[in-house]
Amino acid sequence: MSKFIEPSNEDIKIEKLYKDMGLSDKEYEKVCEILGREPNFTEIGIFSVMWSEHCSYKHSKPFLTQFPTSGEHVLMGPGEGAGVVDIGDNQAVVFKVESHNHPSAVEPYQGAATGVGGIIRDIVSIGARPINLLNSLRFGELTEKQNRRLLRGVVAGIGGYGNCIGIPTTAGEIEFDDRYDGNPLVNAMCVGIIDHDMVQKGTAKGVGNSVIYVGLKTGRDGIHGATFASEELSEDSESKRPSVQIGDPFVGKKLMEATLEAITFDELVGIQDMGAAGLTSSSSEMAAKGGSGLHLRLEQVPTREEGISPYEMMLSETQERMLLVVEKGTEQKFLDLFDKHELDSAIIGEVTDTDRFVLTYEDEVFADIPVQPLSDEAPVYVLEGESPKYNETKNDYSDIDVESVFDQLLQHPTIASKRYLYEQYDQQVGANTIVKPGLQASVVRVEGTNKAIASTIDGEARYVFNNPYEGGKMVVAEAYRNLIAIGATPLAMTDCLNYGSPEKKEIYQQLADSTKGMAEACEVLNTPVVSGNVSLYNEIRETSIFPTPVVGMVGLIEDISYLNDFHLTSGDKLYLVGATKDDFGGSQIEKLLYSQVNHEFEAIDLSDEVSKGEAIKQAIRSGVASHVQTVGKGGLLLALARISAHYQLGLHAEIDVTNAQLFSETQGRYIVSVKAGQALHIDDAVEIGEMTNDGQFKVFNQDTTIARNVKTLTDLWEGAIPKCMTATD
Repeated sequence: MSKFIEPSNEDIKIEKLYKDMGLSDKEYEKVCEILGREPNFTEIGIFSVMWSEHCSYKHSKPFLTQFPTSGEHVLMGPGEGAGVVDIGDNQAVVFKVESHNHPSAVEPYQGAATGVGGIIRDIVSIGARPINLLNSLRFGELTEKQNRRLLRGVVAGIGGYGNCIGIPTTAGEIEFDDRYDGNPLVNAMCVGIIDHDMVQKGTAKGVGNSVIYVGLKTGRDGIHGATFASEELSEDSESKRPSVQIGDPFVGKKLMEATLEAITFDELVGIQDMGAAGLTSSSSEMAAKGGSGLHLRLEQVPTREEGISPYEMMLSETQERMLLVVEKGTEQKFLDLFDKHELDSAIIGEVTDTDRFVLTYEDEVFADIPVQPLSDEAPVYVLEGESPKYNETKNDYSDIDVESVFDQLLQHPTIASKRYLYEQYDQQVGANTIVKPGLQASVVRVEGTNKAIASTIDGEARYVFNNPYEGGKMVVAEAYRNLIAIGATPLAMTDCLNYGSPEKKEIYQQLADSTKGMAEACEVLNTPVVSGNVSLYNEIRETSIFPTPVVGMVGLIEDISYLNDFHLTSGDKLYLVGATKDDFGGSQIEKLLYSQVNHEFEAIDLSDEVSKGEAIKQAIRSGVASHVQTVGKGGLLLALARISAHYQLGLHAEIDVTNAQLFSETQGRYIVSVKAGQALHIDDAVEIGEMTNDGQFKVFNQDTTIARNVKTLTDLWEGAIPKCMTATD
């Protein structure tokens, strides 16, 4: 007789139960229709997590179909743990970005650490060896003590996990705005390398084949984590601290190595990470993809404490776990492998031909659910959006104090150097990092070859809020430009769509318009979407975050030889490529002077991005360009200041723009340095100055001269975030 006594429908108020678990009345009715009866306690829990926004994308799925997902280099697009893209020579790059926003708001260290651990396992479950990590972060302003606490915890969690597991963190981006107060965004990206013939899929097929559990023993941590990630944060969120999982990077390292060895076994049928919704999602999704049934014997699941019920086993999000399906009769081969790596493992079930997802504990049935409806029939909601009427009057920038604006923007944490933060990450473990964090996309060598993978992660939340459609195009183009600026050929992208509640008409319209713009940019820039994640309900106290789609993009460098001479030196000439206009919508000067986004219309020319990008890439690879910097947040003057401070070189430039245009954020611009004795022959390229060794930063326009000692400039730029983080108030 089972020691578990599951509450019956007579013992509990069924309506309160399913609503507390996140199911609506109509969703519960659909569950009853699928089962032909009322679900029991465990079955309600299973449907609630599988049909949560986090797992089913029930509000965002219609928009995801807009994205191009195939292309010349795409080997495997969305639907598995990560996307796979060909890089030649029978090799491929595997990558994905995911969010861990809500957990990081409640417990920043573990929320961020387990976000890193989860995305690593996604890459490893495909069979790839991770080569680098990236992150995209958003916090409230650092003038608030709470935001400093969150930033400190998140950065420590990212470094604590990545450093211990031995994967370098090579790039990222961070912004600060009061719209993220109490609701930080923590998006983690991982990139890996694999041979074509080693690519794995999360599938359960072959009647009689065995299901093997490997990794940490199951505990009660993370139960209903997927549901927690699918609702708004509130004052009650602190009480949901148990929903945050605990990471163990040392076990994660063992699991990674064991998994990469297991994929070399021909008897492996399928493998999947136990991520959101734990054993429930991994097992049921594998069964659905394999067109099979599955019978799990839960008394065989390794647990770390007595009395864990089937409900808790299925919904636990204990970290560092994988689920494998292996050929019948070969189980011991895998168990011996995991034992060698000092990992707990067990045979917990088998594949069936019943097309049902059956869970038993000591022969008592705790769930009996048809596989396909559980995985594929989650409701999809198409709601009505509404664009609010915006103030279209343009702000006045005709009489700005250039000196004051420059100093304030230089020291704002969004623009200031992030060295204080990224130095907490190991950037070179593995000895393949070529370009480290700082100014550009990261570059990591493909070991044993002369190739490298460039990777970047970018978000443009204020642009998207300013104009969702154009802003959606801009965020993809920014990632594209960052890869071009290092000489890489952009291949494909992954995205994480971070928004507020889709049940609010304005938010739903932001989601609709911005994804449309993103999809158009993907088509024109030839960067298909091969993986991704959606994070909705990012709200606290009725305030939504800015719409924040984040794009992770990878590019290929076929021969890294040109990078040996790709660095700035005194005497290099500076060119500006691209015209500067009065573009202030969503800009940093707008935020500084007017606080709110004024929704001034700004647009981007995608076809111009392609032609200009190809010309820039050719200048880099031919050895003409010694450095390329995109002109992004803060505008041209701040981009020049960052170059001077980063390289500790003097810079003299004269620019034919107005005072305000020094801070304009017109799209599609590059600063290109050219080696002495050469010239840049690109349309719209204008020589504006040179690098010097006199230690002085001087920029002139027709009205103003900005002059700073480079050391002073550097101290302000690099000291801004440390000054904020050591504040005592």
